[in-house]
Amino acid sequence: MIRVANAPVSYGAFELTVGLLPNVPGPDEVLDAIATAGYEGTELGPVGYLGENEVLRERLAKRGLGLAGAFIEVRFGDDDDLVNLDATLDVLSGYDAKPVLADAGPREVAVDWARLANGVEQAVERARARGFEPTFHHHMGTRVQSPREVEQLLDRTDVGLLLDTGHLTAAGGDPIRALSDWRERIDHLHVKDVRLDVLRDSSDWAEAWREGVFCELGAGDVDLDSFFAELDGYSGWLVVEQDWVPGPEDDVAEQVEAQVRNRRWLAEHVGL
Repeated sequence: MIRVANAPVSYGAFELTVGLLPNVPGPDEVLDAIATAGYEGTELGPVGYLGENEVLRERLAKRGLGLAGAFIEVRFGDDDDLVNLDATLDVLSGYDAKPVLADAGPREVAVDWARLANGVEQAVERARARGFEPTFHHHMGTRVQSPREVEQLLDRTDVGLLLDTGHLTAAGGDPIRALSDWRERIDHLHVKDVRLDVLRDSSDWAEAWREGVFCELGAGDVDLDSFFAELDGYSGWLVVEQDWVPGPEDDVAEQVEAQVRNRRWLAEHVGL
């Protein structure tokens, strides 16, 4: 069974904006928007943003939302860099949610794959020791970005894979081929669309991100119809994301409506 979620990052609330930018919507506004649009769940966003313990539980229960997962950046291979992991696992305690591991980067010309993979395995073991089954998120701007780098990680570890259609396309990969090559490892989905023209016209990934490289479903360069035609057999959370960095004059109402349209696209094109 596929359950469809969204995430605070689609509304401008994530690690680089919460507490730093003035026009980031609050947690109740975001959760209301997610529930009203017809999503069944949400990802966590930055630790503390949606609250913790009873505050988090009550906010989700009030809107009938499940907790799909939580993004956790780790500088893998740095023995002292598991504090963020532990803090997030504390919040996830009691939820059937995926710890979503991602490399904190930055990208390097030469990657020590043995060290990186060992760091991933340490994080995975720590999560499993607490009853969680983590997944790994390949991500633009990190040491695990391209299809070749994803292959390196999968060959050296036994962690599950979060397949992100937008990040993989931006990295030169093909999400449809990824379903064929990595199907046995894929246990979480982020569905995004991406505009490659914005990426080509930007000086780097950070600029492209802020310029709106991620767009509404069906408006970019990901062949989402073909992707979903090949998705047969997947069961788990499918998280729609449209990363958005709010500018000084931006109104979150436009992004709220975009997520309504994204939910409608899934219903009309995929039957979800």
